[in-house]
Amino acid sequence: WTSDPRLKAAMALRGALGRLPTSSATAAVRRTVRPLSSVTDCDARFRFLAPLNARHSEGHDILNDPLWNKGSAFTESERDRLGIRGLLPAHVSTLEEQVATFMKRLHKHNEDPVRQNKMLQDLQNRNETLYHRVLVDHVEEIAPLVYTPTVGKVCQEFSHTFARTRGMYMTVKEIGQMSTVMHNWPRTTAQVVVVTDGSRILGLGDLGANGMGIPIGKLALYCAVGGIAPHRVLPVMLDLGTDNEQLLNDPEYRGIRQPRLKGEAYYAAVDEFMQSVYAKYPQTMLQFEDFSSDKASILLAKYRDKYLCFNDDIQGTGAVVLAGVLGALRMQRKSVTELSKLKVVVVGAGSAGIGVTQALHQAMIQIGMNPKKAAENFYIFDQFGLQGKSRFASLNEEQMVYARSDLADGSDLETTIDQVKPDLIIGVTGVKGAIPEAAVRNMAKHTDRPIVMPLSNPTSSAEITPEEAYAWSDGRAIVATGSPFEPVELPDGRVMTPSQCNNMYIFPGLGLGASVCAAETIPDSMLYHSAVALSKLATEEDFTAGRVFPRITAIREANREVAIACVRHARDISIARATPGRNESIERWVERKMYYPEYAPLYTTRDR
Repeated sequence: WTSDPRLKAAMALRGALGRLPTSSATAAVRRTVRPLSSVTDCDARFRFLAPLNARHSEGHDILNDPLWNKGSAFTESERDRLGIRGLLPAHVSTLEEQVATFMKRLHKHNEDPVRQNKMLQDLQNRNETLYHRVLVDHVEEIAPLVYTPTVGKVCQEFSHTFARTRGMYMTVKEIGQMSTVMHNWPRTTAQVVVVTDGSRILGLGDLGANGMGIPIGKLALYCAVGGIAPHRVLPVMLDLGTDNEQLLNDPEYRGIRQPRLKGEAYYAAVDEFMQSVYAKYPQTMLQFEDFSSDKASILLAKYRDKYLCFNDDIQGTGAVVLAGVLGALRMQRKSVTELSKLKVVVVGAGSAGIGVTQALHQAMIQIGMNPKKAAENFYIFDQFGLQGKSRFASLNEEQMVYARSDLADGSDLETTIDQVKPDLIIGVTGVKGAIPEAAVRNMAKHTDRPIVMPLSNPTSSAEITPEEAYAWSDGRAIVATGSPFEPVELPDGRVMTPSQCNNMYIFPGLGLGASVCAAETIPDSMLYHSAVALSKLATEEDFTAGRVFPRITAIREANREVAIACVRHARDISIARATPGRNESIERWVERKMYYPEYAPLYTTRDR
């Protein structure tokens, strides 16, 4: 190959350039750019940044690294020292100016949230600091664009809009060598890993490798809301095939073109993946996301006591619903002990439905109820109606605990509500209209403040809309939804703002708390204490507006409180392998470990 004259010429030119004198700017940056180990106490706010290294010996390398690029915000001194003067427009922007400029551009496309998501992706690929600052400063507006409800449409179009890779794809091709492939990930640390197999993406079903948008969106919230540094997160698509014929026949589909692995082959592949992750990152916290209902509970049971991991669809949803229910009790001036008196109807018997039921059940046990007696407070519905004991053979182990013997198996929703007079109805079906008018009107006859929680995402899959819930309960319902909805004006002139009962109130704080204290596992009791901490944060102003959670604008502070509760509980039950020093409070310790997006100076103080 060395006989190629073009290659010889290129090699000669490269050699000649390599002998040229080093510019003063490049020499300066080699002297002054700080590795992470040299960060001093006065620079503590930058301690989470990835270290610069030999790859950044030229300034233009930094311009092309989204973790370090500042765009037009490089200072005059940095432009000289990095050798990038002349490579940027003259104006030196502040981060605040850049945020304002980007938001102005984003607002030009308010009618097209998918386009806005693409603009945000492009920004993330250019400048991670600016991206996360936009999300922190405008979380109420941006969170629905990077996650639910927009992310569902983004996933559906993922293969058709794919432009730049992010994260890792572990596929059937890597079976037998996943540990080796895992070392291709360039980061030395991974504080949080989010993995999906794409088998049940939101309420959209099997999207295969197109489901990668979910881990990416989740981790954006981990960084902005939970304070995890962006170079310490890892999104993973575990691509073990798809049973979606439309995808298999799509010439642009980016994933493995074969039916999903089944049975032992599937579980062996997941097991190899888990071993590969924890071999490289033994203290990482891993979140299972959007695995199909028939696999999710099995995987959680298999790994939850072995690794630091949890399933957000089961445990995260359960914890945030518990927090919402406790918040609804607070709104009614009722104590947590009133939880034991609630009659609960759960519409949807999949992993999320069972997770919600188990979380509420465990909370009732925590306050002193007998487990068997507490289980009698729940009525679970699937596509065949009320789950009863006469069809034990078709129920899984978790569902059997709550199967009814006192009511006819398969009873319809309206009949059951009329008989049991529930206080709370939860929808986790992904089916629009699954909670009908008759059900809500029946509840409103028997309880002064019916609690209605349609949790399915995206918005189009919600079991009932807030407007319907308020109308059918004469404005008395306490409403919390999985996706964001607009405020509703009632006939009496009151404006009610339904709470967004979204897992993003829990999972970023849970991940932060469990990872910074290096918890051994995430037990149910930690989830309970997380929910209790969250439930205490809604204010009287929130209650007046109809919210049982704090406003989305306070979600970073809410997740900090969740993280503090996790660390405190892990310490109390002796599963924390790292705790604050004797002279530092848990609150201060957690706050100090939270990443905040701001630009770091790229040279030492003495060289300024």
